[in-house]
Parts: sequence; C-alpha cells; structure tokens
Amino acid sequence: MDDRFNGLVPNTDSAEIARRIRMHTPARLLVGRAGASYRTQTQLQLREDHAKARDAVRAELELKTAFDAEFIEKWKLFEVSTQASTKLEYLARPALGREFSHESRGEILRRCLPDKNIQIVIGDGLSALAIQMQVPELLPLLVEGAGNSGWSIGQTFVVRHCRVGILNEVGELLKAQVAILLIGERPGLASTESMSAYMAYQPGRSHSDANRNLVSNIHDRGLSARSAAARILNLSAQMIRVGISGCTLKEQQATLPSDVDR
Repeated sequence: MDDRFNGLVPNTDSAEIARRIRMHTPARLLVGRAGASYRTQTQLQLREDHAKARDAVRAELELKTAFDAEFIEKWKLFEVSTQASTKLEYLARPALGREFSHESRGEILRRCLPDKNIQIVIGDGLSALAIQMQVPELLPLLVEGAGNSGWSIGQTFVVRHCRVGILNEVGELLKAQVAILLIGERPGLASTESMSAYMAYQPGRSHSDANRNLVSNIHDRGLSARSAAARILNLSAQMIRVGISGCTLKEQQATLPSDVDR
C-alpha cells in the first residue's frame, strides 16, 4: 500500500481520496496499518463483524418474533420446516434443507391452493436476520406488482432450515408457473442482513441451479426493496411469457417502476 494512505505521512489530498473511495464500499480499503498489521480499531471492527456473521448463521427463525402480529395476520403467514430438525443438522447436512418434512407437506397442501401464476416462499437460509429486515418491505411490493399485472398469487408461507433447492419441492406440490424464494444470504463481513430472491419457472425435481434466476444483495446498502421488486416482477413476466427460466433466460431491462433514489 502507498505510504500516503497508511497515516505515517500526513497528506490532505490523499486523505480526501481515501475518504471518497471508502464512501462507495464497505470493504476495508485504505484503512491504514500499524507496521504489518491492521490498526487496533480496524482489527476490533473486523472481529466484531466476524462475530455478527457467525451469530447470523446460527440464529433460528421464529415467525412470531421475526414479524409483528399485524404483518403475520395481514399476509396469513404460517410456518413449516424442512427435514432438518435443528440448525446444527441443517448446517451439517445440506440435503435435508431441500425437502419438506412429511408434516409440512400436508400443511402446505391444506393451506395453499395450487396452479397459481406466482408462488412466494420465505426461507431463513443462512441469515434469519436478513428475512426479518427485508421481507416486510419487499413482500407487499411483490404482491401489489403481481396483482397489478393480473397474476394469481399463492398463499405465502415461511420455511425453517431452508435451502435453495426447496424450490423444486414447492413446484412439485403447488404447480405454480413461477416460484419465488426469498432467502437469507450467507453473511459476510460487510453485511449480515442481505437477502436473495431465487426464481424458477415450473420448478421440479430435475431442476438445478442452471434452471434458476437470482436477484441478490437485497439490503439497505445494496439493492433496495423497490429496485429488487421491479427486477423480480420483470423476470417473472419474462418467464411467464417465454416459458423458461435459468441460464437460457437473459434478464431484460425492467419496464416496471424502479427506485428513483438509486
């Protein structure tokens, strides 16, 4: 690193350049050093962020604490689980997070009507905190946008110990045209609140990652809820129109309203 940026040689111009660069990224760029090491404040912040990421991975999603009672009642949310019975089992055996438990399959079939244009599912993934922070703003935008497009919308529900592959089971059970999974991303040292939306057209057991589309980095310092909703709805429209999803579907510029603040 250039000595102008390590604090050993005061320089007003270089300090301003460093400040401007840091404004555009949460990465630890141009933070200076003490000898060959981070400065104490940088090292402490790094350890704090690492601890937050570890806590986010291990946190359990509890429907009644993740969302307030009014939100749960408005969207008639209910909770099911995968075959992973604990978070530790979920982390150690990923395949269990891709299939519903027997009881959950029955609950989904009892509460949800099949053959809808859009089916939205909420999964904890690797960050229950991301779901808690991002879903309350994004879900209403998605439902409103889908309704404005004249699409039928399935009953949204929440999945504990959820992996992306659960989309295949959702497709098998509910036969929706487009299935959308809102799921917590793997926490990093910059954010523990980032959520992704995985999407697939008529997903089934044979589907892999190549059959899915992804809108990622949904959080306050990343993609805003309004911009994410526009992209998700735009991709849904493309899938319904051409009947495919995944790597063969090239995302086109959204024609739906986007976040004017970005």
